[in-house]
Amino acid sequence: MSEVNDPNQVPNEDQPPQVPPAVPQVTPPVEPALVASVATDAQPVAAAPAEDPAPAEDPAADKESARGSNFLLFQAVPSWMFSLAVHTVILVVLGLMVLVAPVEEMPSLTSVMTKNNLIEEIVDDLTEPIDEPVEITPTETLEVETEVNPIEDVSEVEEIEIADDVEAPVASVEFENIANQVAPQTDLLSSTESVVGSGLSGRGAEARGAMVREYGGTKESEAAVAMALKWIANHQNPDGGWSFDHTADGRRNCTCGNIGTLKTSFNGATAMALLPFLGAGNTHKKGEYKKQVEAGLYYLTRSMKVNGATGDLTDAGGRMYSHGLCAITLTEAFAMTKDRQLMAPAQMSLNFITYAQDPVGGGWRYKPRQAGDTSVVGWQLMALKSGHMAYLNVPKNTIAGCYKFLDSVQANSGATYGYTSPGGGHATTAVGLLCRMYLGWKKDEPALIRGVETISKWAPSKGDMYFNYYATQVMRHHGGPLWDKWNKTMRDHLVATQETGKGQCANTGSWNMGAGHGARVGGRLYNTALATMILEVYYRHMPIYAQQAAEDDFPL
Repeated sequence: MSEVNDPNQVPNEDQPPQVPPAVPQVTPPVEPALVASVATDAQPVAAAPAEDPAPAEDPAADKESARGSNFLLFQAVPSWMFSLAVHTVILVVLGLMVLVAPVEEMPSLTSVMTKNNLIEEIVDDLTEPIDEPVEITPTETLEVETEVNPIEDVSEVEEIEIADDVEAPVASVEFENIANQVAPQTDLLSSTESVVGSGLSGRGAEARGAMVREYGGTKESEAAVAMALKWIANHQNPDGGWSFDHTADGRRNCTCGNIGTLKTSFNGATAMALLPFLGAGNTHKKGEYKKQVEAGLYYLTRSMKVNGATGDLTDAGGRMYSHGLCAITLTEAFAMTKDRQLMAPAQMSLNFITYAQDPVGGGWRYKPRQAGDTSVVGWQLMALKSGHMAYLNVPKNTIAGCYKFLDSVQANSGATYGYTSPGGGHATTAVGLLCRMYLGWKKDEPALIRGVETISKWAPSKGDMYFNYYATQVMRHHGGPLWDKWNKTMRDHLVATQETGKGQCANTGSWNMGAGHGARVGGRLYNTALATMILEVYYRHMPIYAQQAAEDDFPL
């Protein structure tokens, strides 16, 4: 039997442990777990010197020897180590019986820090103080006593056809501090009394009577104006607008004849109806018809299709005709009242005119950017002039385009004008000459003198109120004996042909002209509005060539 080392002896760490000699197989064998446990804690057994093979022993002796070896092993191991070994075996067995759950891969420290930082950044963004909201003072709305119908669903806006030959940018206006930005950079009219204070000052109550007497009006002509305004007011629609079909919107029982066929031009009809009220000094601030004017202006501003800095007032029936009339209305109303609520709509309507100008020929027609015709050009230029008098922004290149267009349709060295090419039509000649006056032609311009003489020979028309409207302004501004002759004929004809039915006749105050430019499509409202403005010519605009109202040219 091999000698067992002292378990308390400390092994020499400088020498490798000695491997114990092989143990001969005995019966019964020692349990492997116990041997492994003991071998781990016990000191290695020293090798015995080589001896001759021992003689064979009997089985009883071998059995007794094995029991003695086992006893010595148990005696050599301390009790606490034995207990530890047993418990270790038990724990290992129990551990093998437990199902091991899969362990998820732990995130790296870098990823954890990144996620934490991201969360902190998101929280910081969410908790960052928000700037205090800007308090916006709501614009004061116009109060209208007239009952207004609720707005129906807006129909799809008709797409504007634009010429594809030239690409021009839309006029740009910033509306912050708009009063400073829309005014001309220099006071072009500071040396005259024509802007706002005098260009439209004849419409005031005090000046109106004096100018009627001085320039050829009469009590009868003023009475005719008063009756006409009443008829127009009585045919206003509940929503504040007007229609060339003056029997529309619940007025099917109206007995007034001469209904206009242009039933889809509500903007144009509304502007045409408002201009006579403004011409007689009525605004949304004062006058006998201020409520009607207020409702009409509200209708136009509500109908404007805003796109950036432009305000489009074209409609399906009137197209650019309608827009020009609306722009004149808005700019005149702003010039007369200085109401800042009208400044932006007025300027935006002028911006649309600038945008819609034909970039090649300089004119206007039915749709934006089309080659122009003299009739449409006249309304747009009148709007630009009214805006200029109101200190609104009118670009120089827009005015330069007007010169270019007029040069392209003039004949007889500028004495007569055609529609889209050089010619000498009655209405187009009157429009062309009035445009030349507003663009700076002097009173002694030879072509202007010849043109005035030509119009005088034609004389006022009995049915064409469109020609009469423009021609009367040309003759009035030029003045002299030819004007006196023209005025007497024109004034007396209108007073004599106005409807004056007795009692509650619905026609009273209106005109029914069945001939002439626009008479059929515009109907009774169109003719009545033009006839009224002709009778207002004495004070509607100050005379261009009078010393107290000499207006500077457009800026170029």
